[in-house]
Amino acid sequence: MAQASLVVTWDRVFADAAFDSEEHHRYARVDLGVRSTVIPLNPRGQGRKWPTTPYRRQMVKRFRKKPKGSQHRRVFGPRWQVESAFSRHKRRLGSALGGRSDASRERECQLRVLTHNLMLLAAHR
Repeated sequence: MAQASLVVTWDRVFADAAFDSEEHHRYARVDLGVRSTVIPLNPRGQGRKWPTTPYRRQMVKRFRKKPKGSQHRRVFGPRWQVESAFSRHKRRLGSALGGRSDASRERECQLRVLTHNLMLLAAHR
């Protein structure tokens, strides 16, 4: 995030439970100026239902199960679809880039995205 923040400005950051620490939340919000983070609470087997730190407590408040119709729970809901798409992409097209320069890696990424989209189009015919 530190390197990417030099060229990109974020409004919101999505991450998985591995990044659920108060330090990650604070870094994103305070140091990088991200308005909101969506990181699901990782209970860490402590048995506590309510975290003691402010940003983790905010995540529990926002993303605990709510009645139907609430916007807050749906924000992180389709994560499994994204992870599934990443997994399929890596399995079919490889997980490493061969380019040595930034420009060649960028071209390779663009070609992979194009190839992925063409594969999706071909599958729907």
